[in-house]
Amino acid sequence: MSWGLLGILYLVCAALCAVGFYKFVYFLSVGYGLAVAGGGICVFILYLLAPTATPLWLVLLQMALFVAYGARLSGFLLVREFKNASFRKTGVAKESLAKNNEKKMPIFVLVFIWIFVAALYVMQVSPMLFRWRNGSTDLALPLIGVGISVLGLLLEALADRQKSAQKKVNPKMVATQGLYKLVRCPNYLGEIIFWTGVFVAGISTYRGVGQWIFAIVAYIAIVYIMFNGAQRMEKRQMKQYGDKKEYRDYADKTPILLPFLPIYHLNKKEN
Repeated sequence: MSWGLLGILYLVCAALCAVGFYKFVYFLSVGYGLAVAGGGICVFILYLLAPTATPLWLVLLQMALFVAYGARLSGFLLVREFKNASFRKTGVAKESLAKNNEKKMPIFVLVFIWIFVAALYVMQVSPMLFRWRNGSTDLALPLIGVGISVLGLLLEALADRQKSAQKKVNPKMVATQGLYKLVRCPNYLGEIIFWTGVFVAGISTYRGVGQWIFAIVAYIAIVYIMFNGAQRMEKRQMKQYGDKKEYRDYADKTPILLPFLPIYHLNKKEN
């Protein structure tokens, strides 16, 4: 299982997501992006120190993918929080900032969350580490996986851009055009697609029960987190826009997360 290498990767991810001690939500947002990007760079450096039969260009490509993912996520969130005036003026932003400032979590709770999320981020990046460590030389599945991940990354970026553009035009309504005609949470769908690609890219290299468990647990966890995030988003939207017929009609006919599947709500509808 290469526990020593996983330990090094854990230290890197833990150090980068420690920004959550500054603001709790950063554990799962800015720190998440930093840990994924830093984890990819860490594995690439380890590869350079002890190269295997795995092609250098493939390891470099996977690192670039993680760096692009992390930079986009952390950069977008920081810009939205510190530079986007329209975001700061919304009721949701004010409410969110107020909640963060109302009550600070006990340090032992923060430490527990930090330890847990750092472990999760290690598992998410681990397929790249396993491929290098196992010296796998096959190219078909890794390239298919990278292609899937790029699709997910592009979907997330486009969804965020479309949402920002639509909110500028109509800040009192959720985004409903473009990708938002397909699903109500296209950015979360893009996240699932991205990590599906990462998992697929490693299928041909996983060896032993331990590596499979790491990869499967990480994938299941991210899918669960995205569904949970979609559920919480829907709850906020129902509270803010539930009295609008336009929103109710949109929500009742547009799948919340998975396209073409009639799963429209993850919360119980109120009469």
